[in-house]
Amino acid sequence: MPDSTTETYKIGEVAEMLNLKTHVLRFWETEFPQLAPLRTAKGQRLYTGTHVALLRRIQQLLHEQGMTIEGARRVIEGSAVVDDTLPERVVAVPDPEFMHMLRRELLAVRRLLQND
Repeated sequence: MPDSTTETYKIGEVAEMLNLKTHVLRFWETEFPQLAPLRTAKGQRLYTGTHVALLRRIQQLLHEQGMTIEGARRVIEGSAVVDDTLPERVVAVPDPEFMHMLRRELLAVRRLLQND
């Protein structure tokens, strides 16, 4: 776990730690105002352990919990909370009876259109 007070990491190092592309980190900087890495005189980004922890949280919200950027931003700001009692992902299973009815209806519409 990175030290949040002293050690700094270059963008490539952080990207490798989190298994992300550097352009994703740069994009997240534009979307999350709390994420403002330090800059060297040459403009190189330096992330602290606190930044890395924030990036891990953003990654979890977006990639693991499937939140939108706006939703993740609200959670990070504290104006929203994550309900951990909800399932992470809900997959809708189509009703076979409904699908057969829908197919019949679509075939009927197709026949009508072909007759014109």
